[in-house]
Amino acid sequence: MTSNDFISNRVRDIPPSGIRRFFDIAAMMKDVISLGIGEPDFDTPAPIVQAGIESLQRGGTHYTSNSGILELREALAQHFATRYGLTYDPASQILVTVGVSEALYLAMAALLDPGDEIIFAEPCFVAYESTARLVDATPVPIPTTPETGFQLTAAAIEAAITPRTRALLLASPNNPTGAVISREHLLEIAALAEKHNLVVISDEIYDRLVYGVEHTCFASLPGMAERTVTLQGFSKAYAMTGWRVGYMAGPEALIDEMRKVHQYLIMSAPTPSQWAALKALEVGEPFVQAMLAEYDRRRTLIVGGLNELGLTCVTPHGAFYTFPSVAVTGMDDNAFAERLLEEEQIAVVPGRAFGASGAGFVRMSYATAYEKIEIALERMARFMRRYG
Repeated sequence: MTSNDFISNRVRDIPPSGIRRFFDIAAMMKDVISLGIGEPDFDTPAPIVQAGIESLQRGGTHYTSNSGILELREALAQHFATRYGLTYDPASQILVTVGVSEALYLAMAALLDPGDEIIFAEPCFVAYESTARLVDATPVPIPTTPETGFQLTAAAIEAAITPRTRALLLASPNNPTGAVISREHLLEIAALAEKHNLVVISDEIYDRLVYGVEHTCFASLPGMAERTVTLQGFSKAYAMTGWRVGYMAGPEALIDEMRKVHQYLIMSAPTPSQWAALKALEVGEPFVQAMLAEYDRRRTLIVGGLNELGLTCVTPHGAFYTFPSVAVTGMDDNAFAERLLEEEQIAVVPGRAFGASGAGFVRMSYATAYEKIEIALERMARFMRRYG
């Protein structure tokens, strides 16, 4: 008998994250420029940090309500009302979570029974398929392509619907492609969700990071608030990844059930993080706008540079990723990432880490300094002279 005999099949069959392997290697190397990790390179703005410190100093070291501190939920309700015209009761329709990762698990655990199917676009965030499998649901990825700007369409969704389809998971802006689903497409998807009585989980963690387009909150579309759970958080827009605070909003009957899972799994999100998040909502907007402008500057640099090198990519309109094709090199995405790391000390993520339809692409993050992106492009130019 081995230790492996004690592991559940459910967990044994889930592969480790495809993102982490390359960064474990990169951590052992010198002079590596990372274009892979999806984390802002900015520190959390000082007033937000100070709010967390002050919460500790006044004794904020205890549990909060399972749902989160009321002041934060009230501010979140106002945030939804101001930005998207949505009305949520802070007492019963908003739940503060340990990042959006917990929110994603809560939503799937509460909404899906074993064998239920959940549809989502691919390439996609690495946790979507694995989280579905952890709750014994059946993930149904729909491939998207550069030819359509990685847009998820109602026609593609309808073709994938079966009698077992229970839920639709939307991600706009998308990680890893940076695609932002147009309002026109979202309205068509909304009509489909109503037609087939689907519940919608809308991951909108990058909603504040859009460039030249407008983000549409799916729950704000006609008739969608009653069937949509919106997942949000502070990690990306406010540079608060390590604080681990997210939130979800939706119909009271659905949030009630997700709160039950949260009660047994977590109890409550970290108390200092919640007070810091409240301060982010109060004073964070100038910082968000400054970071957004810098991301946009970097986006222009890296997209232009990659296309000049023959690593063609669709212009991303959201998040802070670009998803270039490596076909011109004749390598698959794993080989490309390995050689680029070994020969030029640049870390990127193979596209297949984000699903089978990501094969032949790599994800590069521009959440790193402009000057480092310039150096990375110089190194990639050398690399492409050898292989392009």
